[in-house]
Amino acid sequence: MHLHFPFTALTILWTLTFAAHLVLLVVLMGRDRVARFPWFTASIVLVALRLLSTRLLFGRLPQMTLSTMFIVMADIGAIIGLMVVLELARRAFGRVRRATWVTGALVLMALGAAVLALWGPWPAWKTLTARSTMSTLQLLQLIAQKASLLVDVETIALGMLIVLFGRRFKAGWRSHTQQIVIGLSTASIAQLAMQGVWETIARTAVAHSMADYERIVGLREKLFNTNTVVYLAVLVWWIVCLWIDEPETSSAAPVRTELSGSVSEAEASTVEQGEESEGH
Repeated sequence: MHLHFPFTALTILWTLTFAAHLVLLVVLMGRDRVARFPWFTASIVLVALRLLSTRLLFGRLPQMTLSTMFIVMADIGAIIGLMVVLELARRAFGRVRRATWVTGALVLMALGAAVLALWGPWPAWKTLTARSTMSTLQLLQLIAQKASLLVDVETIALGMLIVLFGRRFKAGWRSHTQQIVIGLSTASIAQLAMQGVWETIARTAVAHSMADYERIVGLREKLFNTNTVVYLAVLVWWIVCLWIDEPETSSAAPVRTELSGSVSEAEASTVEQGEESEGH
């Protein structure tokens, strides 16, 4: 007797990833993290929307319409990703002198520009400037790809800086800023590793038969699933870390209680002194 399991690995990973996004949004709103990390929250909302759109609209809309929608969403996601990097950098190093801040930002931008210039092919200028719907979509897709690559590079570099120097500026290990950037850096490293491995396979692999082609396609699916598993682990990390208050936040309540108690005692003593003076 053979058991029939109707769910594929891709379906299971999609369900778990989408559910983890919903739980993370509940944590962000329920624990009052949205006001501190608005761009990070917006990025989570956009990724959840893209996941839901993929499931509901794939195969139900014309291919051109679907491609246009997802390319535009990818461009918006890349812009929000850059804002997340800026948000975390300001949270971690907001107290740094302006000259140091500008120098560090220029170094990170130079690093990102070098990676963009060396990683991946660039299409011909005539292809990008041709006046047609397809050329416009290709240009938008190129912007999304390069901007996403820039976000990954900047995120990894910022993560290294926060891990190394964040403790000096109140962005230590148990701070939400460092915990968020660790998750983002891990996801970016996995994304770049998967992309680099797949590009190497695509350049070197030669399909001599249908079996070879299916094997290559299977490798791509395994790489994609592995990247999804890493991202799912990052989501769980964010859920746990953002649920727990930072040390400064958790210790603030007793301090306020002690202060209010001391104020009450001072008021009581003042009243007693006033009553004694009236009695005299």
